[in-house]
Amino acid sequence: MQYRAYNGIPATDLADVRWQKSHRSNSQGNCVELAQLPDGSVAVRNSRHPSGPALVYTKAEIKALIQGAKAGDFDTLIA
Repeated sequence: MQYRAYNGIPATDLADVRWQKSHRSNSQGNCVELAQLPDGSVAVRNSRHPSGPALVYTKAEIKALIQGAKAGDFDTLIA
């Protein structure tokens, strides 16, 4: 089953930000990209759909996600 994103803002509305992705991203373009916004929040988008929705999170939410990933909290998702 394929899911469609119904929330977020068009990433094209964030034209003045610098998107970055992990150096571990593969050459197939299957990447998650993040951009810091002027208010300090962080936008997240799928590199395969650069104009598709960007989800915006607080710095605290992104910090919790990164810490959880480093701790292995999501390892079952990629097993």
